[in-house]
Amino acid sequence: MSEPLRVAVVGAGVGVNHIEAYNSLPDLFAVDVLCDIDAAKAGTIAAEHGISQTTSRFDDLLAGDLDIIDICTPPSLHFDQAKQALLAGKHVVVEKPFTRSLAEADELAAVERESGRRCCPIFQYRFGNGISQLLHLRDRGLAGQAYVATVETHWRRTAAYYDNPWRGRWATELGGSLVAHAIHSHDILTYVLGPAKTVFARAATRVNPIETEDCAAIALEMEDGSLVTLSVTLGAEEDMSRLRFCFAGLTAESNRSPYNPGTTPWTFTAADPARQTEVDAAVAEVPVLPERNAGQFLRLHTALTDGGPLPVSIADARASLELATAAYYSARTDAVVTLPLDRDHPLYEGWLPETAKEEA
Repeated sequence: MSEPLRVAVVGAGVGVNHIEAYNSLPDLFAVDVLCDIDAAKAGTIAAEHGISQTTSRFDDLLAGDLDIIDICTPPSLHFDQAKQALLAGKHVVVEKPFTRSLAEADELAAVERESGRRCCPIFQYRFGNGISQLLHLRDRGLAGQAYVATVETHWRRTAAYYDNPWRGRWATELGGSLVAHAIHSHDILTYVLGPAKTVFARAATRVNPIETEDCAAIALEMEDGSLVTLSVTLGAEEDMSRLRFCFAGLTAESNRSPYNPGTTPWTFTAADPARQTEVDAAVAEVPVLPERNAGQFLRLHTALTDGGPLPVSIADARASLELATAAYYSARTDAVVTLPLDRDHPLYEGWLPETAKEEA
């Protein structure tokens, strides 16, 4: 068996979740370094998770003997750090949103090609066993054409959540509920149904006194002709995420887990008893695999060692940013936005408001 891939994790916030996922796959990965500007915090977390080295300097990692640099810093830093890591000859894992614009996404794709390294943005919600069951049912022909779908991201975020100085600000978080919260479930939607064709959105700040949006309602027409509604709030009295798909011959509905709606149990309903029997048998065929970050990293290891497709590519993650960009533009202009967005679109260079661009 080959040696585990050597990883540096940058950022000791959500980065802890990444460390735990890598450590759950000890034959595949070894987290050698934890990088964080808070040296004391990094030292404590490193000791808890068996990490031998810490540093407060990102540049230290670029010359290090590493295979992967995993970037879990505030969003405004993602693009620059991912670009530096690729140019230093490292593979990159990067949290969402992975860039500040579609233009940066396209630039990072070019850097990836030129570097010969690979960049895998994080969309861990895709890797749930319930999602695998739904995709298997579609592959088996047990879900016909899609009619409608609904996606609800109803979470609770109080003022205490925004005590972190980079949250709730355009220049540092790069957006609100559309890019920092609901983007995961919206990614699942397009992962299952494919790309959107048109977008009409409303967005508002109603829950907390922040710069960015914390509520949104969006109507989509998908390329396959199905119709979708997206409902987002950070003012729910409980944390809940839910996806519901109505196909010809099958209705599929997720559980209500806020941060893992892709996991089981999902409910798969067919009105015809014989078809329901087929559905139940097909669901039972799907193997149980690691989920969320561990599920993504398991597939990442295969891609890096065998040369197969990445579990999430820059193109995949770019689609999520394109949807968010279209939603921001629609909410500001009252326009129905048609996808894809080209380089001439007013928000191609970034969806931040003009005042936030100046601050950034």
